[in-house]
Amino acid sequence: MSVAADTQAQPRNEALDAPVHIGAVSLRVRDLPGLTAFYRDAIGLSVIEQDADHAVLGAGGEPLVKLEAGAQHPSSAAGLFHMAILLPSRRDLGNWLRHAAEARIGLEGASNHLVSEALYLSDPEGNGIEVYRDRSRPEWPRLDGGRLKMATERLDLDALLRDADGRAYAGMPERTVMGHIHLRVGDVAEAERFYRDALGFEVMVHYPGASFMATGGYHHHIATNTWHSRGAGPRRENEAGLASFELVARDDEARAALSRRLAASGGDAGSAVDPWGNRITLRN
Repeated sequence: MSVAADTQAQPRNEALDAPVHIGAVSLRVRDLPGLTAFYRDAIGLSVIEQDADHAVLGAGGEPLVKLEAGAQHPSSAAGLFHMAILLPSRRDLGNWLRHAAEARIGLEGASNHLVSEALYLSDPEGNGIEVYRDRSRPEWPRLDGGRLKMATERLDLDALLRDADGRAYAGMPERTVMGHIHLRVGDVAEAERFYRDALGFEVMVHYPGASFMATGGYHHHIATNTWHSRGAGPRRENEAGLASFELVARDDEARAALSRRLAASGGDAGSAVDPWGNRITLRN
């Protein structure tokens, strides 16, 4: 099978093929109607629930982004770097890029990370978003000793557009998931003590000033960096930006283990707060 054929259909979801993965990301926002419209029309998610105080958007009935009204303070240095929406195939990523071009949605970056291909932008309130697709796990490059190799290289957007199917954009397809979350933190070593040592994630890759952690051998479910937040302290209550994010366990055994870890980290059986005030919840 050629690489091109393999990238068009991926029966295995690399991010979800793990004991614990990321669920919905909740944002506290100032303009709930405006942000709801952005995630619906620009990003391509479907509105699952909506009222005067909140909105839930997703794909294929799966909640991915939850918006909460009531932000009272600007976001501080720590918090969300980006949430990363994982599409099922390279064709789906090409379709989204064509949609972004036709709708004049401004991109802030485009990268070939060797394990994945990613497009970057921000919502109108400055929350970072990655839209990406994974290469299949056998394609992921390895260093001597078997460690995963990642990089940030130029992504050929023209080639990506050639893989689009040319049909009118109908929104993000079924099997779209929240692949990972990337956080701004004050100290990478302290972040590893929490997410690795306390919650049980494995460090997969280090970049200067950043750590990429996962379960089940994925390239990363949680990343942390200090690129613009070194030394940052805890966030305030009711800040704009990240309100919380979900962890989802694959089975009862993984759920019980994660629940114990959350409680031991200073939280309870269903949630905990990291050193910068970012809340993690265990999805029921």
